[in-house]
Amino acid sequence: MEVGGNSKSLPESAYRKLKEGETYVPVVPADTIVPELTPFSLAWGIFFAILFSAASAYLGLKIGQVFEAAIPITIMAIALSKGKKGALQQNVMIQSIGSASGVVVAGAIFTLPGIYILGLDHLTNFWQMCLASMLGGFLGILLLIPFRRYFVKDMHGEFPFPEATASTEVLMAGEAGGNQAGLLLKSGLFAAGYQLLSQVFGGWRETFSTTAFGWGETLSQKMRLEFNLMTEAAIIGLGYIIGLRYALIIACGSFLSWYVMTPMIGLLGEGVSVDGKIYKVDGLAAMATGDIFYNFVRPVGIGAIAMAGMIGVWKSRDIILGAVKLAAGGSKQGGDKAVERTQLDLPMNIVTSGLIMTLLAVFCFFLFLVPNVSLMQAVVGLLVVAGISFLFTTVAARAIAIVGTNPVSGMTLMTLIISSVILKAAGMNGEDGIVSALLIGGVVCTALSMSGGFISDLKIGYWLGTTPKVQQKWKFLGTIVAAISVTFVIMMLAQTPGFDKGSGLQAPQANAMASLIGPLMTGEAAPWLLYMAGMFMALILDWVGVPALAFALGMYLPLEINTPVLAGGIIAHFVALGGSKELQTKRKEKGTLMASGFVAGGAIMGVLVATGRFVGSQVTGNSKWSYEEAFNRMHWLEHNPLSAVATIVAFSLLGYYLYYNARNAKD
Repeated sequence: MEVGGNSKSLPESAYRKLKEGETYVPVVPADTIVPELTPFSLAWGIFFAILFSAASAYLGLKIGQVFEAAIPITIMAIALSKGKKGALQQNVMIQSIGSASGVVVAGAIFTLPGIYILGLDHLTNFWQMCLASMLGGFLGILLLIPFRRYFVKDMHGEFPFPEATASTEVLMAGEAGGNQAGLLLKSGLFAAGYQLLSQVFGGWRETFSTTAFGWGETLSQKMRLEFNLMTEAAIIGLGYIIGLRYALIIACGSFLSWYVMTPMIGLLGEGVSVDGKIYKVDGLAAMATGDIFYNFVRPVGIGAIAMAGMIGVWKSRDIILGAVKLAAGGSKQGGDKAVERTQLDLPMNIVTSGLIMTLLAVFCFFLFLVPNVSLMQAVVGLLVVAGISFLFTTVAARAIAIVGTNPVSGMTLMTLIISSVILKAAGMNGEDGIVSALLIGGVVCTALSMSGGFISDLKIGYWLGTTPKVQQKWKFLGTIVAAISVTFVIMMLAQTPGFDKGSGLQAPQANAMASLIGPLMTGEAAPWLLYMAGMFMALILDWVGVPALAFALGMYLPLEINTPVLAGGIIAHFVALGGSKELQTKRKEKGTLMASGFVAGGAIMGVLVATGRFVGSQVTGNSKWSYEEAFNRMHWLEHNPLSAVATIVAFSLLGYYLYYNARNAKD
C-alpha cells in the first residue's frame, strides 16, 4: 500500500508511524524528476549562507543565542521563486545550502572568540580559524551520511523533528500561496531602520539605564541597584520567539545576579556589623556596581553554565548509548545499493575516502598550522577530534530529531576539558596549549552542530522528495561559504568593539569556555569557589525543575541584554490572550513571523553598522572612531538625560508596533 501526496499539502502519513506494508510516498515521488540544484537555487543558497552567517554570528556573540535561519531563508526563497514552475525542490536546496550558516556559526562562536578574549589572537590567523570551522563541518556531514537512512526513513514517525516540521510546513504553505515573505521583509526593514536611527544617527541611546539620571546614579552608588535595557529590535524579537516562560527564567537569573547577589556583595564594601564588630572588604566600596557584577557574580554564572551543560549531557545518556550502538552498525546503513532516487546517498566509498581525507587534513592542520605543535601532539589532537566527533555526531542528530535542541555546549565543554588534560599530559601547555585546545574544540563543536542541523535538512528532503545525494554534495559548499563568512565576521567584530565586558558583544559561551580552559592550561589562579557555587546552584535548579541553562545564562549575561528578552516574551503572552483557538494560532504565526523579521533585520543591520565602524577606524587611523562623534551626537547621548527618555519611548513604540500588528491578525 502506498500513500501519495500532492503539490499543495503533505501526505497524511508524513508525521505518523506507517502501518504494516505501507510505504511513505513524498510530495515529489521518486519516479518524478524535477529541478533541484539550478543556478537559481545555488546562487541564492550561497547568498543566504553569507548573509545569515553574519547575522547569526552577530546575534550569537551579543546574547549567546544563535538565530535559526532555516525558516527566514525558506520564506525568502518562496518569495524569490514566486511564479516559478516546479520551485519546491529548488527552495529546499536554497534552504539546505543557506542554513549551513546557523550550524557553522553555532560551532564557531562557542570556542574561537575565546582566542581573542584571552588576548592570544597573535598566535592565530584567519585561515586557522576558518579551517577549524570548515573541517569540523565536513566531519559532521561525512559522519552523519551513513546514519541518514536510519534517522529519516527507518524511524519514520518515531522522531518528531520539530525544527524540520516547522520548515516543511512553511514550504508547503508557500506552495499553497500566502504573503508570509512580504510580512517578513516589511518587519525586517522596520527593525533595520529603527537600529539605523539609533546606532548610526544617534536618535537615542542603544542602552537605557537609570544611571543616566541623578537619582539613578545615587541609587547605584548607595544601594547597588540599577535598571538597564538594551533597545535592539533583534533582541526583543528573539524574546518574542523564545516565549514568556523561558524569557522569564532567563530574566530571573539576571534579577538574582543584579538585585540580590550584587547588592549583597556591595554591602561588604560599606561594612557589616557582627557582634559589635564591623567587617568590610577594602576597596569594594570604590567599585562600580557593574564591576562588582563582572568580578564576583558573573563567575558564579560561568560555573552554572558549565554544570548545566554537563547536566544536559547526563540527561542525554540514553541517547548517547543508543548512538554508540547505532555507530557500531552504522556502516551497514548505507550498504544497500538497490535504492530509489529519494533514498540515494553519496556512495559509501566516496564517503569513506572523504572522511579519511578530512581526517588527514585535520592532522596536517594541527601539525603545520597550529603554533608549536609536535608530531605526537598533532596525533593526539587528531585522535581527540576523531573519537569525540564519531561518538557525539549521532548524539547531536538524535537530540535534534527528538527535542529539537542540540546539547552542543555541554559536549563542547567536555571536549575542551578532555583535550586540555590530554594535551597538557602530552607536553603542551601555556598559551600555545590554550590556542590548540580552542581550535580542537572549534573543529569538534562545528562537527556536532553540523550533524544536528543537517539531519533536519535531510528529513525535510525526505518528506518532500528531494534527492539526499544532491543535498549532501552541496552542503559542503554551504559549509565552505559559511566558514569563511563567520571567520571574517568574528575577526572584524573582535576589533570593533570586541568581546570584553565594556562592549555590546558579550560572547557568553566563548567567555565561559575561555574562563575554564585558561587556568587548566596555565596553572593560573581562578575563582574556583565561585565556579563551584554556580555548579551547585545549577544542580539545585535542575532538582527543583527549573531549566538550569536558561537560568545560568541569565545570571551570566548583563542585565541590559535580558530585560528586552523578557519584554519580547511578555508581548508574546499578551498577543495570544483571548479569542478562539484559530485566532490565537493566526496571531501566533503572524507575531512569530514579525519577530523573525526583527531578528533578521536587526542582526543584519548590526553587522552593517559594525562593518561601517571598522571601515571608519581603518580610514581615519583612530581605533576608537564612532558614529556618535562623526554625527556630533556624543554630548546628546552621554550627557543629556532627555536622550534616555527618548530611548525608553522609542523602545516602547517598537514593542507596541509588534504587539499591535500581531494582535490584529485576521487572515
